[in-house]
Amino acid sequence: MATASPKVITPVEEARRFMVDCLKAVGMPEGNAVIIADNLLEADKRGLFSHGMNRLERYINDLKQGSADGSATPVVAQESTSAVVVDGRNAMGSIVGTFCMDLAVKKAKETGIAIAVAFNSNHFGISGIYAKQAIKQGCLGLIFTNTSPIMVPTRAKQPALGTNPLAMGAPGNGDEFVLDIATTAVAIGKIEYYKRKNEKLPEGWALNEEGEVETDPEIALKSGRLMPLGGTELNSGYKGFGLGMLVEILSGLLPGSNYGLLIPKWGASTEIRNLGHCFIAIDPMHFVPGFQDRMTDLMEMMRNLEPIDPERPVLVPGDVERENEERVRKEGGICYIQNQHDTNAKLAQELGVQPMGSIAARPLIDDCKCKEKKKK
Repeated sequence: MATASPKVITPVEEARRFMVDCLKAVGMPEGNAVIIADNLLEADKRGLFSHGMNRLERYINDLKQGSADGSATPVVAQESTSAVVVDGRNAMGSIVGTFCMDLAVKKAKETGIAIAVAFNSNHFGISGIYAKQAIKQGCLGLIFTNTSPIMVPTRAKQPALGTNPLAMGAPGNGDEFVLDIATTAVAIGKIEYYKRKNEKLPEGWALNEEGEVETDPEIALKSGRLMPLGGTELNSGYKGFGLGMLVEILSGLLPGSNYGLLIPKWGASTEIRNLGHCFIAIDPMHFVPGFQDRMTDLMEMMRNLEPIDPERPVLVPGDVERENEERVRKEGGICYIQNQHDTNAKLAQELGVQPMGSIAARPLIDDCKCKEKKKK
């Protein structure tokens, strides 16, 4: 009987080392490179492969063509007791996001609730990482960001809003709630990941240039037209459109960044995109006592509901991601698809850095499938 090929995984530290080396090779200071790499790693560890190392090549292209400044650090442009406006100075979005969430939490600890908005920023990775940043400090976090136009509003022909994700995190007792969703049917990174896997898209995710539903990821990427959360008007896609507008108001209009059709397409030119973000922190200690106990109780109410299928229990936002994190811990690393390894090999050669190494997975789990989290 033939022996199965050993499953290949990449240790987390090796994945971090590779990404840091690549970013440093295009002029980014090590401190900033570590923040970016940890942001991408957080996505991969949580099973969100569309927003992890999959984004590294795009970030490097931004830095090489000068559309983002890898050495820049954000600064406070204006502030009051519970509000702050941050100039991202065209820094990488993860640098701006980390800076802003810390400011919002610091102010919320004093006032109960605070908001930090940023302009002149770039793509900031998964929104959920900033929700977890607030949770670690005992706060609720709400996060919003606009992106380059790719959502086709209900009844329109052309894209006019971005994927415009939103996130919310809330702490429980040894538990946490982390909602992180795009306001389009899926994030564009999910389309890219399906292309990497050479798989067809589910219907209802994207449109082609004729405005028809498209399942070929390559055609969908070329078209650059995603459907709102919900899909067609008949299936309540106008709700996703409305949520996209909500995000645009908070992260585009409020901080004074570009918005809607004013945002250049990502990667299409060297033009500065001037993305905007919004971070809201709430310290529950300033409200009704026992919030974390109540949060845990609510989540357990949901998890303990009788499921349709006993093998598929009810989950709350964040559960699937924690399962993926535990899998990575047990197996000793991250299982990337071959296409990602191929891309990394090309990057290593182009940038003159040591290629990313991998090892055989520990014989702990029989099936090392690179699961991706389906956004609800």
